[in-house]
Amino acid sequence: MTGKPDPFDVPFGTILCDWMTTARADGGPYVYGGSPEPYGDLAISPSAHVLHYGSAIFEGLKAHRQSDGSLAVFRLDSHVERMVSSAALLRLPPIDAQTLRQMVIDAVEANSTEVPDPPGSLYIRPTLIGTEPDIGAAARPTRSALLYVVNSPVGDYFKGGVRPLTLLVETSMPRTVPQFGMVKCGANYAMALGVTLDSMAANEAIDQVLFATGGDITETGAANFFLADGERVITRRLDESFLHGVTRASVIELARYLGYEVEERTISPDELVEWAERGEAFLSGTAAVLAPVGTMLYEGMTLTVGDGAPGPNTMRLRQALVDIQVGAAPDPFGWRTPVRG
Repeated sequence: MTGKPDPFDVPFGTILCDWMTTARADGGPYVYGGSPEPYGDLAISPSAHVLHYGSAIFEGLKAHRQSDGSLAVFRLDSHVERMVSSAALLRLPPIDAQTLRQMVIDAVEANSTEVPDPPGSLYIRPTLIGTEPDIGAAARPTRSALLYVVNSPVGDYFKGGVRPLTLLVETSMPRTVPQFGMVKCGANYAMALGVTLDSMAANEAIDQVLFATGGDITETGAANFFLADGERVITRRLDESFLHGVTRASVIELARYLGYEVEERTISPDELVEWAERGEAFLSGTAAVLAPVGTMLYEGMTLTVGDGAPGPNTMRLRQALVDIQVGAAPDPFGWRTPVRG
């Protein structure tokens, strides 16, 4: 990391590592050379399918320096599985799971000297784009594609580290279109961007927008949403309208392991009013990990969650998750994939 900024001093994801892995498909399976290459710009045609018809997906996962100095990727197989599913849903050339898995491992190992110590980590961004040069292909999928993996040493996702966030509850604008909500594609994030930026411009205290279109809470623009107290952990039941977060699934499994009752169900925004008086709320995501919510703005009301500080159950769950990620606790779920580091 010589000559590069400290990842805690710059915005999340703005430092890129020196090595990447790439594989190309052209009417057949992806061809991966089996070794990393220097990080650099990509050359694609101005008429590439991705530039005109949005044929792009990505993933986000992390590698963590372990307490014994080794290196492990967190929930690698779950993220590979989700990307394989995303490619199928967007009709991109199908990804071989083992090829993608090896590309991630090779990229992480090549960049292992750039992995910061906890609480920092190495963010991993596999990406797939349609590259067929055909501006007439609006009604059919791309036949050629580029799959690549880049890495970024990162600190905290939210500025200021672990702190209580402020959410604006949005009940009219949708987070994304229902049939592609579960796909990790750029269009979903672009769709949430306008309302998020407008909200932040109107109130600088807002960190994220919590989408509750039609009175049904799903997620924020960048993370899944949870309620918690000393007995229960509650989150929205899965459907196709929002992202099936890997960290979300981890929190659910970990909460049950720790003795919490888990409810996956519809959450009404009106429920937040009563819940804020006695419970906790938090966000979950690969980048955010577990981020406590201190305030929610809903229909002109300012709802202080508990006493406005990070709640004890939120922090218990967060610490338990982080301890597994960094090897400070046993991994009863088999979530860590060791790599050479």
